[in-house]
Amino acid sequence: TRTVEGLSYPIHCRASSLTEAEGLTAEIILDQNKEAEGHEFFDLGALEPDHQHQLVAWSADTAGNEHYTLRIRDTSTGTDLDDTIPDTTWGGVTWSTDSRHLFYVVADDTERPYQVRRHEIGTPTSSDEIVFTDQDERFYVGIELTRSGRYIVIHSGSKTSSEVHLIDASHPLSEPQCVRPRAEHVEYAVDDWEQTLVITTNLDAEDFQIMTAPHDNPSDWTTFVAHEPGRRITAVEPFKGVLAIHQWANAQPQIRLIDSDGNSRTINLQQEPHDIEFGANENFITDTIRIRLQSLTQPSTVIDVKLDDLSHLIIRQTPTPNVTLDDYVSERHWATAEDGTTVPYDIVRHQDHHGAIPAVIYAYGSYEISLPPWFSVARLSLLDRGLAWILVHPRGGGELGRQWYLNGKFLNKRNTFTDVLAATNNAISQGLIDGERLAIRGGSAGGLMVGACITMQPDLYSSAVAEVPFVDVVSTMSDPTLPLTVTEWEEWGDPRSEPYASYIESYSPYDNTRPADYPAVFITAGLNDPRVSVHEPAKWAARLRDVRTNDAPLLFKTEMGAGHGGPSGRYAAWEDEARTLTFILETTRPGS
Repeated sequence: TRTVEGLSYPIHCRASSLTEAEGLTAEIILDQNKEAEGHEFFDLGALEPDHQHQLVAWSADTAGNEHYTLRIRDTSTGTDLDDTIPDTTWGGVTWSTDSRHLFYVVADDTERPYQVRRHEIGTPTSSDEIVFTDQDERFYVGIELTRSGRYIVIHSGSKTSSEVHLIDASHPLSEPQCVRPRAEHVEYAVDDWEQTLVITTNLDAEDFQIMTAPHDNPSDWTTFVAHEPGRRITAVEPFKGVLAIHQWANAQPQIRLIDSDGNSRTINLQQEPHDIEFGANENFITDTIRIRLQSLTQPSTVIDVKLDDLSHLIIRQTPTPNVTLDDYVSERHWATAEDGTTVPYDIVRHQDHHGAIPAVIYAYGSYEISLPPWFSVARLSLLDRGLAWILVHPRGGGELGRQWYLNGKFLNKRNTFTDVLAATNNAISQGLIDGERLAIRGGSAGGLMVGACITMQPDLYSSAVAEVPFVDVVSTMSDPTLPLTVTEWEEWGDPRSEPYASYIESYSPYDNTRPADYPAVFITAGLNDPRVSVHEPAKWAARLRDVRTNDAPLLFKTEMGAGHGGPSGRYAAWEDEARTLTFILETTRPGS
């Protein structure tokens, strides 16, 4: 994949070698810029080559509503076949081994991916076969291939439990076989590893363990990597003789290697707060594993690590021309929440700016999503102007294990917001930031965090940026006909009954926006957003305007041709980010 100056979207190519790929002779498979012509919005969903590398299944959303039209490209001609499948989802696309059948996922009337269908190449899409349907409205359906390509995996998952079915990819007409029937509060994922299946599960293991099972008896699970409380396993990639594990421990991501004999090693490449994740590892038989490493001060770096001695080679680092990376420093701090819990937060600043300086507070804190420190070129413009940037890891995320998540959901949700407030106040008391010049920012459920924080403590922040914010929790969670509502009850609770009704109302930003002096607020929405409907941030903006007792700026911007992720194309995204950073700078200056 490469980008070209002046073009908004990536160009996807194939090459016979890395040298060819880095040159200009690579064969173009899909140019997103051409496909995006005539569309205000363009988002590539699937890009999946078949096993013979002759056909490529690709899908695109041109409205921002997450409805993807699936097409099949013939790489020998560069044109698409007549097979066109509308209204597929982001739930995945997989090929059968013989490349004659394509599996995809469609949504129900509430935008829930719920059904897997099979298309035979060259036949009318009206004759596509239904392979699997999940009628439980709590469960979302997705598909993928195991790393070896042996099985098509159908994964059904709610917020608290899951179920997996397997189809032999070489026998695409066979019936899906259930690995283990779903059970309340039991989650699992399946891959295959040489002579066994490998299962990552929370069965008798709050922070997950790894088990194995024979191919012919997939429900017979045996522990391979035992549960370690506080070491949350999040992903597994099998290689010949080695199992690579991605995990979180002490609010830091790690990659651990487990040999087939059980010997364990951890890849340690950086000490400061950082992110480490699997890179593109296409080969099952290999002597290296590719990873990506970044931090608040280091751009994304592709590294190959030798499996035998963990020596490493830097393959590529995202270029940062005219930037001296050593000018920036980052560090981790811990705040004490109101109930005594210690909450981690990371701070980055320019080394020439010391003491109490303006700052941006950023957090998410929901769905057990862990936010590792990541690098941002745009952020440097704030740091160069004397601001600090703080990433808080509140309860509700997954940075400190499953219990950290559980302590920030349901009837513990207020902990997410008070953790962010505690981290902000701790940074002020430590003399790290200026308490009179603070901005707070978050999107979606992070926008809920922003709304809750400024309604709980409206005098703490100078400005707030709430992007596509989920701020009318009571109303949205009370309407099961809306997208996401039923499955979201396992995250927030159902406010149609107690004790959830009173508890959710106690923090829902819309319901707690009362007369007060509020900070300057910038709210965004997407007209076609299927996750946070445009009316939700709009009605909150209207309520803020109606009840606030000051005249601080209050901006509401709707993307008229986009959805939950904002405008598409890198130039439009950069312009959007520049607008947001300008708002932050203008509202955190002295006297603003």
